[in-house]
Amino acid sequence: MDLSDAQEFLTTALNTATAAFQKLPGSAVIVRYVRSSYQNDPIRSAIELILVLFFIRYLLSPSYSTQKQNFIQLREDEIDELVDEWTPEPLVSPQTTLEATEYEKLPVIVGASGPKARLSNGRTVTNLGSYNFYNFNGNEQIKDKAIQTLRTYGVGPCGPPQFYGTQDVHMKTEADIASYIGTEACIVYAQAFSTISSVIPAFCKRGDIIVADRAVNFSIRRGLQISRSNIKWYKHGDMDDLERVMRKVVEEQSGKRLTRRFIVTEGLFETVGDSVDLPRLVGLKEKYKFRIILDETWSFGVLGRTGRGLTEAQHVDPSQIDMIIGSLAGPLCAGGGFCAGARDVVEHQRISSASFTFSAALPAMLAVTASETLNMLQSNPDVIGLCRDNIKSMRAQLDPRSDWSEVIKSRGLTLDDQERLLQECTEEDFRYAKQGGPQGRVVGNTACTPSLCDDRLE
Repeated sequence: MDLSDAQEFLTTALNTATAAFQKLPGSAVIVRYVRSSYQNDPIRSAIELILVLFFIRYLLSPSYSTQKQNFIQLREDEIDELVDEWTPEPLVSPQTTLEATEYEKLPVIVGASGPKARLSNGRTVTNLGSYNFYNFNGNEQIKDKAIQTLRTYGVGPCGPPQFYGTQDVHMKTEADIASYIGTEACIVYAQAFSTISSVIPAFCKRGDIIVADRAVNFSIRRGLQISRSNIKWYKHGDMDDLERVMRKVVEEQSGKRLTRRFIVTEGLFETVGDSVDLPRLVGLKEKYKFRIILDETWSFGVLGRTGRGLTEAQHVDPSQIDMIIGSLAGPLCAGGGFCAGARDVVEHQRISSASFTFSAALPAMLAVTASETLNMLQSNPDVIGLCRDNIKSMRAQLDPRSDWSEVIKSRGLTLDDQERLLQECTEEDFRYAKQGGPQGRVVGNTACTPSLCDDRLE
């Protein structure tokens, strides 16, 4: 075929293709668009042509498998041999000699926990690291009641509250706590830590305003984070700074849509150890129209003449506090937590509090234990006075004006030196206990240890 024949063949084929294309619906529009586009912007026409060709090539390309086929086929005996030879890497590095030594020093309690605890190495020591302030763990009356409840109700309800997990003992415990504190109603949670972190998001939503103390504990901070509200912080324990923040919030909200506003604080601060000025706090609440969420996890059962908490200790009407949150797992030696307040506040939590709705109900044995310990605090308030005697003895040892603190200041001991010295004192106390020497004294039901560090500083 010469050149003229080839040109004639191409011309014939092009004419045939053009005629076939013109028979397609809308072909005239496409031709008109291509001509105008090429005249106005030939570069864009070239890019569009490339994209069209790429699309056609992509549609016509053959399908392929994503699995690689170039692996080596192994026999069953080869696979077994490789499996036998394989040694997995450890999840954690092996213990060093120092870590093993420190691990052996960890005190492990054998048996019941009380003022005097027996360790796995055979020593009997004074336990100062317990929330068992009144030694209710060793009360035989509470033990008998717990065993009787366990035999009647079983280990746990195995179901969420409000559906098929609520039992009569739960209702009684809630009524006892509400009567003890002096509020209309109360709701009991299965876990103490998740109580406050669930109460806050049950009432505080996106767009609401929360004014919180900078020293609040971790569970409160988790609740603040979950609520996604606008958080305003004020200096720890500074009521003047709190009023400044509240005033600023009110001024910013002036003329706008009414927004729910809350004050979140602790009664007895976990991280600091001091108490909030509750009468002043209530006054600011009434003045600027806020609601108060008060966490009494560490003050309930301890502060006040009969252990009712900070409201009793500072002579504040509990009805002036919108929500009072506390723990049943501390000095009451039970488990779970509670939120006390007005009846509508409590009923709202039964359907909107995640920790209450989506958790198994509190075991009946722990609910009965909480009711029994509350009755004991009311019928025998002397145990609270004995606990306070222990507190005074301990504070006398830790007072900054004591001889021990003056020695530390004069010696210029660093924190590491103090920690090492206290560890030596603890080990010395263990040796005294093993040899039958001085083991401290017990005031009421809780133990206090004599200072052994003075000899170490000589």
